[in-house]
Amino acid sequence: MTSSAAPSRKALSKIACNRLQKELVEWQVNPPAGFKHKVTDNLQRWVIEVNGAPGTLYANETYQLQVDFPEHYPMEAPQVIFLSPAPLHPHIYSNGHICLDILYDSWSPAMTVSSICISILSMLSSSTLKQRPADNDRYVKNCRNGRSPKETRWWFHDDKV
Repeated sequence: MTSSAAPSRKALSKIACNRLQKELVEWQVNPPAGFKHKVTDNLQRWVIEVNGAPGTLYANETYQLQVDFPEHYPMEAPQVIFLSPAPLHPHIYSNGHICLDILYDSWSPAMTVSSICISILSMLSSSTLKQRPADNDRYVKNCRNGRSPKETRWWFHDDKV
């Protein structure tokens, strides 16, 4: 996924900057297991390395998440996508979009980048199949021209994977 898929971004608010700086310090002191923040000078976009958990379908596999923070984070959820190649998973589209309720309808300002990462790793770890969502081709085709996953009307119906 290229930067053209990022939503048009306004500068972070002072509240968002303070919160992200606090989260970054916490991450450096106590990073979530299986994740590594790739350090850049851009506080508004984080790239995070994800290592599949041992004993799961994704063991010994490494992926990258791109987290784009909106102006009013944490009151508004960040956009989180997998960079190419995205893992094969029933809730992850080939364009990197992730169907996970906490990224959209169930977002809470109490959530952090660490809690998002843990939820994504849990979703990966609980999967028993490596496959794309049934509607992958149609969805990805409809997302051309850089549509954000936050513009999608997600239907959260499968909590087994």
